[in-house]
Amino acid sequence: MSDFTPTTDELVELNSEFAANFSDHDLQVAPMRQMAVVACMDSRMDTFKLLGLENGEAHIIRNAGGIVSDDVIRSLCLSQRALGTREIVLVHHTDCGLEKVTDDGFKNQLEAELGIKPRWSVESFVDPYADVRQSMQRLLVTPFVDATYMRGFVYDVTTGAINEVTLD
Repeated sequence: MSDFTPTTDELVELNSEFAANFSDHDLQVAPMRQMAVVACMDSRMDTFKLLGLENGEAHIIRNAGGIVSDDVIRSLCLSQRALGTREIVLVHHTDCGLEKVTDDGFKNQLEAELGIKPRWSVESFVDPYADVRQSMQRLLVTPFVDATYMRGFVYDVTTGAINEVTLD
């Protein structure tokens, strides 16, 4: 068996403390900076802290690799059209888990274990800078998102710095 111990009960207790002192500071649903950030779900990335953001300032959309998938495009489209965001910031990072797998290898592993391959793409990559460029290109060509005010970055997990990525 596994030596894993769930910690959700602790989170529920911590939320009780949070809720007891809760104040929404009159935050609105629409982000104050009119910004949406697409970032990797890596637990080493505190997206708010590394960008100097506070609650209520930006939408944060996270997934494995910070990949601009159809679901991210859906979220950005809603963010822009329903909640007024205009600026998009992409943040990938060094030492990403998607650099350590391959699409075919991961899918084959799942098929061997479960008897079925997933329909979704893993979207592994070898260079986070190139992957940010690819994500930027996806946003430039989709009709559903206005990428006029878009910038991309790679967060260095060893230094804490963000390094800008450009398309040229």
